[in-house]
Amino acid sequence: MVAILAAQRRGEDVETSKKWAAGQNKQHFITKNTAKLDRETEELHHDRVPLEVGKVIQQGRQSKGMTQKDLATKINEKPQVIADYESGRAIPNNQVMGKIERAIGLKLRGKDIGKPLETGPKGK
Repeated sequence: MVAILAAQRRGEDVETSKKWAAGQNKQHFITKNTAKLDRETEELHHDRVPLEVGKVIQQGRQSKGMTQKDLATKINEKPQVIADYESGRAIPNNQVMGKIERAIGLKLRGKDIGKPLETGPKGK
């Protein structure tokens, strides 16, 4: 800055240019497509666990005399995960669903939801 002022005093040509939005947080500006997105009618959201599955988990857990925390501990998940699955707020994860199925002994996937899980020999 001092060099620019000194050059101006000497009468030299000094070219300066103002930076757009300098010193301001302008990274969150609104794009032209926002209105287009607002007009979009398609619902974009993840599938959730059906309430039917949540009820089966709850009944299976209660029939074994387990609390949500007990079931969560048994399958190495947080109690909130079990609460979300039972209330239908969770996004289905096949790994977690499989662990819950084995823990409560009831099917949670496919057409036989709520039926006892067949425990056949594991093939390796």
